[in-house]
Amino acid sequence: MSRTEERISALRARMRLEGVNLVALAPGAHMRWLLGFAPHADERPCLLCISMSKAALLMPKLNAEGSRRDTDLPFHEWSDEEGPEGAFHGLVNELGVGGARRIVLDETMRADFAALVQDTLPDAERGFTASTIGLLRMRKNNGEYAALKRNALLADQAMRAGWAAMKPGMTELDVAGIIRARFAALGASPLFTIVGAGGNGAIPHHRTGETALRTGNAVVMDIGAGMDGFSSDITRMAVLGKPPEGYLETHAIVEAAVRAAMAAARPGVPAREVDAAARGVIEDAGYGPNFPHRTGHGLGIEVHEPPYLTSVSETVLTPGMVFSIEPGIYQPGRFGIRLEEIVILREDGPEVLSELPRDPKVI
Repeated sequence: MSRTEERISALRARMRLEGVNLVALAPGAHMRWLLGFAPHADERPCLLCISMSKAALLMPKLNAEGSRRDTDLPFHEWSDEEGPEGAFHGLVNELGVGGARRIVLDETMRADFAALVQDTLPDAERGFTASTIGLLRMRKNNGEYAALKRNALLADQAMRAGWAAMKPGMTELDVAGIIRARFAALGASPLFTIVGAGGNGAIPHHRTGETALRTGNAVVMDIGAGMDGFSSDITRMAVLGKPPEGYLETHAIVEAAVRAAMAAARPGVPAREVDAAARGVIEDAGYGPNFPHRTGHGLGIEVHEPPYLTSVSETVLTPGMVFSIEPGIYQPGRFGIRLEEIVILREDGPEVLSELPRDPKVI
């Protein structure tokens, strides 16, 4: 059985449990996970549809030839002159889901794609993918773990390259360029490079710019790149020269929050309890209002994907889930500190993918 066949079989098992008659996916991460590819995504409706017995693609004729080499699933093709409605009706009939009671839509699909499905099946109850393909994607297998581990080690190297080169007078963009070049030299495609010096580091998603690094700056460095269909994501800190007043104490609080979250992350625990563990450390230290974001997010084909570690998340953690743990404290006008690890959950707790220390880095 091929990987695609195994994954469609696993999806059908979830569909059976959830009483779902049809899953409709647009080109994107869900489709890539199932098929190993996704056709060109544009305004023309393109849908992978899976029933309990068959699977087929609604396919614009313009994209059919390029997609045929990647899959042997049936195509229901349509041209710009014809429009997609007739072809989609034919697909629904072939799959035998004209009387579908419950359908699942890819939550990332365009609204007009979703309207096509719902207009064709107006009596079906609509849901999204969280309990079907979304649940399956959260649990990484050994091959996915190996790819994520490789990416994490590449990010370690790229971060070290940034540390080795940075000095007062360089701009944030200069440092980001060195990190991106290192990623590229290692065969990875840079995805994001946040470098926030001094007060800019107090903006969690600062846009890296022309700010020059100065002696005494604390610098937030949040970087990631993709290779082999997966990605990395890591945040570390660096200080140029003498750390600013209170920096080392605040760094220690954030480190304690990371450790508390690690200790709380166990199979069977709701994700909100991991967030609460990290947040509790920071609140007890008096910095609750300075931690404005969730504790973590899943990582895999996408940089941000389920599970999400928020204060209200009821997702129950299970072995194989991969997610970030990244608490932070941000002091406007002074500095920000965020420490981020990507972990895979094992039976006895989280395994950290990076091998780069979180200790205060003074340059």
